[in-house]
Amino acid sequence: MIDDLKTTIKQVRTGRRSVADVGKTIAGSAGAVALVLVVMFPVYWIISASFSQGTALLSSEGLFADPSTYNLDAYRWVLFESDFFWEDGEFGQPGAVFNSLIVVFVTVSVSLSVIIPGAYALSRRKFRGREKILYGYVLFTQVGAGLSIATLVALYALFVNLGLSNNLLVLGLFYAAGAIPFNTWLLKTFMDNIPISYEEAAIVDGASQWQVIREVILPLSKPGIAVVLIFTFLAGWNEFIIAQTLLQPENYTLSVELYALATDEYQTPWTEFAAFAILFALPVAIIYFAAQNYVESGLSFGGMEG
Repeated sequence: MIDDLKTTIKQVRTGRRSVADVGKTIAGSAGAVALVLVVMFPVYWIISASFSQGTALLSSEGLFADPSTYNLDAYRWVLFESDFFWEDGEFGQPGAVFNSLIVVFVTVSVSLSVIIPGAYALSRRKFRGREKILYGYVLFTQVGAGLSIATLVALYALFVNLGLSNNLLVLGLFYAAGAIPFNTWLLKTFMDNIPISYEEAAIVDGASQWQVIREVILPLSKPGIAVVLIFTFLAGWNEFIIAQTLLQPENYTLSVELYALATDEYQTPWTEFAAFAILFALPVAIIYFAAQNYVESGLSFGGMEG
């Protein structure tokens, strides 16, 4: 950093850079730092609230609680007394974590079993109706949100009539169905960037079609698959509206349990709510940072780099 500063001063003295240019760079860097601080402020605040004493998000002396009163009571309550792991914190009936894991497992496994072969077929095979399928995928990814309310009403009526309104496996299948169109298109776009010559070279060397897919396409598609994996995981982990509509309290997922905690009819325990929210978001953060390199590469080659 000191070397960069010396280089900048030297460039200004020799006329290679103007003072105005340096000022713009400093102003831009300061603006970026300020933006990061603004974005990260809610995260810092919710973490501070989860360690605070009592049930309020704000202390009587200001925006933040007194650090001398920080404790782990809220986390103890979430882990050992709430429905986070077990109902009422007592070993026996699985709680919200296990319900969410069931939904996520079904969502991810079903989605990937359809997305990967579907993306490969759409990327590498020419067949009748291929373009119509691609247009259909685009249509489902674009108009789904606009039909969300109508879909929700119809879905609720259908599931209730079929007796499937409180079923975690069915909920996971529904999430998978919603995640397949967009993620298939995304992975297909990524596979389009893999040179066909790699497959041709493998075939010349005597590899079968399945060996080409297993040993060439899948290894080169790891970044794209990592992105799809995270997106499908989020589809099952974070979704709230459908789960809250279809599930009963004994099958609540973490997102619904968090909402129920915030809408307690007596008093919202905000410190416990903050601790619950942090533990709810923690797996997503861990997965993202663990696969960060794959995600960045997958978004870039998949045409989603912003």
